Amino acid sequence: MMKRLVCLAKVLMALTTPLSPANALPLSAGDRVKVTIPEGEEFSGIFEVNLNGELELPYVRGIQAAGVEARDLEQRIHQALVAQGYFQPSFLKVSVNILQWAPVEVFVSGSTFQPGRVLINEWSDAEQTQTPVQLTGQSPMKRFLSAAIRQAGGVTPTADVSAVELIRGPRRQTLDLSGIFTGEPFTDVPLIAGDRVVVPDAGVINPLIVRPSQITPVGVKIFISNLTVPAAGNAVAAIGRDATSFPYGSRFSQAVVSGNCAGGTMWTNARRRAVLVTTDTQSGKTTVLERGVEDLLRRSTDDSNNPYLMANDAVACYDSGVSNLRDVLGVIRDLVVPGALIYGLTNP
Repeated sequence: MMKRLVCLAKVLMALTTPLSPANALPLSAGDRVKVTIPEGEEFSGIFEVNLNGELELPYVRGIQAAGVEARDLEQRIHQALVAQGYFQPSFLKVSVNILQWAPVEVFVSGSTFQPGRVLINEWSDAEQTQTPVQLTGQSPMKRFLSAAIRQAGGVTPTADVSAVELIRGPRRQTLDLSGIFTGEPFTDVPLIAGDRVVVPDAGVINPLIVRPSQITPVGVKIFISNLTVPAAGNAVAAIGRDATSFPYGSRFSQAVVSGNCAGGTMWTNARRRAVLVTTDTQSGKTTVLERGVEDLLRRSTDDSNNPYLMANDAVACYDSGVSNLRDVLGVIRDLVVPGALIYGLTNP
C-alpha cells in the first residue's frame, strides 16, 4: 500500500512540476553541440541531437538529450562513459557547448488566429549550409513560447493570456503572459520539438490585448470600396495601402473615415451607410454588419456597434437617400433630354 502511495505521489509531482526555470534552455532534436573530452578525442566533436532526442557518441549508445540543458547533458555523458568502462570517474571531464539551435515544430491550439502546427526559430538558407561556429552563451530567442503564439497568428481578442498552458509529455505548466501587455515581468519558456501550447478562451473581448504586441498581429489589411458621389472612385478617394492597412486594434469607424465614407455636406451625406463583412478564421462563418455612418461615429465606444477590424475584413460605403434620389433624377434627365432632342430633330 505504501509503495502505491509513493508511486502515485511521484506521478502527481511529475504532472504538476514546472517544466523548467524561465532561463533554462533545453535541447531539442536537430540542435548541434560541441562535446569536448580531454584525453578522449575519439568521443569529442560536433554532434546533432537525432530525431529520437538522443545524442550518439562514438562507441556509446544513445544518450537522451532532448528536454535537458547542456549542463545536465554533460552529467549524462559522464555517467554513460563511466558506466560503460571507458573512463574512471575521477579522471573524466566533459564539456558541452551549444553551436546551433535548430528549428522546432510545436502545436498551438485554442484562442489564436491560426492554430495548428508551427515552425519556430527557422533557419535562413545561409544558416542551413554554413559550418556551425561556436558561440558560447548563444540564446535562441525565436524558440520561446511567445514566438510560437505569434507564429500561430497571435491571440484573439477573447484569449485568456493569464492562463496559457504548456504541455510537454506528461507535464503541464500554466503561464501568465499578461506582462506582455502591462510591462510587468512574465515567464517566457523556451520550447522543444513536440511541445503543445493551449491558449484558453475567456468568452469576452479584452480591450487590453487588442493592440500590437509580441503575441498579437502588428496590423490588419482590409478591403474598402467607396463608390460614392463625393468620391467618384477608389483612386480619387485615395484608398491605397495606407488606407487599407491598419494597426491591430483599429475599429470599423476608422476604416469608414479612412475610406472617405464620412464627412462632406451634412444634408446629403449624414445618412450614408457602411457595411462591414467579416469572416471567422476558424469556423469560416461570414457575418455582415450594417450601420449608419453618422450613428457609427457618434457611438464609436460601443463594441457591438463599432467592432475591431480583423484581417481581410471588407468595408463598403453606400450613399444617402438624398444622393440616391439625385442620381435617379440624373438618370431620368439623361434619358429624357436626348429623347426630346431626337424627337425635335425628327419632327420639325
